[in-house]
Amino acid sequence: MLFDAGISRRDLYARLASVNLSPSCIDAVVISHEHSDHVRGLCALLRHQRTERQRPLPVYVNARTHAAIDWSTVEPAAEIFEVGRRFQVADIEIDTFTIPHDAVDPVAFAIHSQGHHIGLLTDLGYVPESIKVHLQGCEFLLLESNHDLEMLKVGPYPWSVKQRVMGRNGHLSNDTAAAFVTTTLEGRLRTLVLGHLSNHNNHPSVARITMETALQACRQQPELDVVEQGGAVRQFML
Repeated sequence: MLFDAGISRRDLYARLASVNLSPSCIDAVVISHEHSDHVRGLCALLRHQRTERQRPLPVYVNARTHAAIDWSTVEPAAEIFEVGRRFQVADIEIDTFTIPHDAVDPVAFAIHSQGHHIGLLTDLGYVPESIKVHLQGCEFLLLESNHDLEMLKVGPYPWSVKQRVMGRNGHLSNDTAAAFVTTTLEGRLRTLVLGHLSNHNNHPSVARITMETALQACRQQPELDVVEQGGAVRQFML
């Protein structure tokens, strides 16, 4: 199952190949929201998969996000899910929940399969209490750690964009991500992956140090990794 398709089809296939996976392993695509860095490669992927498989690849998406995506080059096999309700693909159950971001109906995911609980949480300006409930008990969490606040303030973005990123419908800072983990998820969390880092307003070492410093106060510390845009593909075991 592929969550979002923000890179080109060629790049996606190259990344799959780097971990010895074939494009045929993708059985479904799940979309969080319509911003280009999450759907830029979607239509090309669907067209190629339809040609290769002689059947469409299902796309799971909520109704408002579906309406906001440009489908002019492909007719998707859309499976519309209702935000806030669980849906199932094969033996994988997926909870969807609203996140505060400036898209039409953005969601994050809590995934359940074979007794495991995985969270995917990016593209949000802050962490409401409702999200904390959904992610309680996660073993593995991919968490946005988008920017260092001081780097953002002195960085190259126009002030209007800086305000957007820092706003309640923007992106999580390193400090906010660290506070969320240390106050909410201590316990069962075994692997924490920081992602969605800004190329201009963050650095992997800065995100790592911020989180490691916060985790020192925790009784049980998860394995920590940081993934960067264009970096090597990671594989993680539960």
